[in-house]
Amino acid sequence: MRGFNRKRVLVTGGAGFLGSHLCERLLEQGCDVLCADNYFTGSRDNIVHLLSNPHFELMRHDVTFPLYVEVDEIYNLACPASPVHYQHDPVQTTKTSVHGAINMLGLAKRLNAKIMQASTSEVYGDPAVHPQTEDYWGNVNTIGPRACYDEGKRCAETLFFDYHRQHKLPIKVIRIFNTYGPRMHPNDGRVVSNFIIQALKGEPITVYGDGQQTRSFCYVDDLIEGFLRFMDTPADITGPINLGNPGEFTMLELAEKVIRLTGSTSRIEHRPLPQDDPKQRRPDISKAKSLLTWEPTVPLDAGLERTIAYFRERFFA
Repeated sequence: MRGFNRKRVLVTGGAGFLGSHLCERLLEQGCDVLCADNYFTGSRDNIVHLLSNPHFELMRHDVTFPLYVEVDEIYNLACPASPVHYQHDPVQTTKTSVHGAINMLGLAKRLNAKIMQASTSEVYGDPAVHPQTEDYWGNVNTIGPRACYDEGKRCAETLFFDYHRQHKLPIKVIRIFNTYGPRMHPNDGRVVSNFIIQALKGEPITVYGDGQQTRSFCYVDDLIEGFLRFMDTPADITGPINLGNPGEFTMLELAEKVIRLTGSTSRIEHRPLPQDDPKQRRPDISKAKSLLTWEPTVPLDAGLERTIAYFRERFFA
């Protein structure tokens, strides 16, 4: 793709953790990239190295307002994705998911552009089925403190499939499981960044509950590869498709790994379990394997080493 044949791609939330990595990969593929972000959780620092690229454009924009641009594809990633951030302003979080989906779907409908929704494993809530398959409808508390995010993302999925059925819009819906890597927000309250920051400071590692609750951790490069493969599938493959790493680790196991890999003297400290915190979370990625020929390749230790190196250099150099 060169000159007038370059694919023009909009990435909402493009200055965020996942969005910045996606923008990089799209540029490497020869796309013109329009990055839209309101910097609620994203940062110019994440994409400052891309600003000199003539095929990269940065726009400060909030997706709860309409956007009028000309593009061929849209990746809708805009939404705070950690409890610390999405519970800070829960009404705005719901608006970002719902109004943002309506605005981006409206743009895609006008352009007949293919659009991908970054949904989340949180649509499964505190799952009664393990591991989670895409046909599981979830177990979500609709009035709890996490509902602004969980229900907002569920409603966004509804909108995407209704636009697909009603307007024949080409859609892709991805359910993202825990992802980590360089450019994570240091104060996002997520377990990987929390543990790494605490370990590098030599502070106690805070583990909630007994530490036996499990999560699956996917390195960011693996996830972005899944995004690109899914976007390239035929129109009849709409999803939702789980993307994540099926390797399952307890919080205690993760804490011990981080302490070992950082060489920290931190000790583990237990705190009460937050309300509606899922006890288990692991994706069934059978669909991704069969439809995208995709599965994660970066082991947890290797990914943690890269992430620790980023945090050490960025915040402790």
